[in-house]
Amino acid sequence: MIYLGGDTWPKEYRESIFMHNIHGSRTNTDVLQRKGSGYTASHGPDFLMANDSWSQMINLRYGPDGGVFAIDWYDKNQCHSSNPELHQKSLGRIFKISNVNDKWVKVDLQKLSSDRLVELQLNRNDWYVRHARRILQERGPNPAVHAGLKRILRENPDVTRKLRALWALSVTDGVTEKELLDLFTNESEYIRSWAVYLTVADKNPSADAVRRMAQLAKTDNSALVRLYVASAMQRVPASLNSERWDVVAALLARGDDADDQNEPLMVWYATEPLVPLDMARALALTSDSKLPKVFTFTVQRIAAVGTQDALKVLTDRLGRTAEPAERLDLVEGITQIVGKR
Repeated sequence: MIYLGGDTWPKEYRESIFMHNIHGSRTNTDVLQRKGSGYTASHGPDFLMANDSWSQMINLRYGPDGGVFAIDWYDKNQCHSSNPELHQKSLGRIFKISNVNDKWVKVDLQKLSSDRLVELQLNRNDWYVRHARRILQERGPNPAVHAGLKRILRENPDVTRKLRALWALSVTDGVTEKELLDLFTNESEYIRSWAVYLTVADKNPSADAVRRMAQLAKTDNSALVRLYVASAMQRVPASLNSERWDVVAALLARGDDADDQNEPLMVWYATEPLVPLDMARALALTSDSKLPKVFTFTVQRIAAVGTQDALKVLTDRLGRTAEPAERLDLVEGITQIVGKR
């Protein structure tokens, strides 16, 4: 699979994913469209049609000249088998897909100065961007490099270039938590989302950082940002569970995410570790939530705890709710606990 989000490809292939269809002997084009916190994909025109049904191109990578290298697992049998005799092991191939205007280039980025590698974060071809970032990481922290990257992050009008600078800053230890928290108010939802991710990347955010995420969960108008906040909760240490409850409560209150294809389940993943810690509180929060399934999942999680305290929480809640769906979930949870005794 290869993502062609750059500006060097024809318009009909931009913002697309190419994936080889091993059963169809062709490379499909999936056109991405933003929807809620994620994307949907629709079929575009096939990018490449193989003239051989054995062709199974399983990996696509583009190079410094813009051409795409394809590894072809050339095999009559498309699917996995435990029988080694069914697979052809001697006919693998590598192809290069080129445009008539491509020109072969010989590149050794290791010979470039760090300043030049910073400049390559603006290159149209992401091959240069990725390898320059890797070399900068290998060379280690450098104040001059950090200054150049922060200039791109601060001044470049293109969000993709800002993100490249942010990623390079992260891998070269060039961005502090305070600087990441400042990005929580950036105008780009993509910058805000990545700032959240990088804040918890080492699983050691501060209490202030988690409190700031609670504020994002309450007020940010981007479903993508809220998705990153929900995901970030899985990297928050147990010592910050008090702040984590506030984030989860804010996410559960976002009824505008009820129909999102990702958000309800991700919010449940953020909630689940807290349920055994305060089962009554978790039930109350998920009962008030407009997100689908989270109350059902909470009851099931409490039933899995299976203690006398868990049984009491469920029975107490059953006596205080008149909602038919909730009562059914609670009865099933109670039955599960009693049935194990």
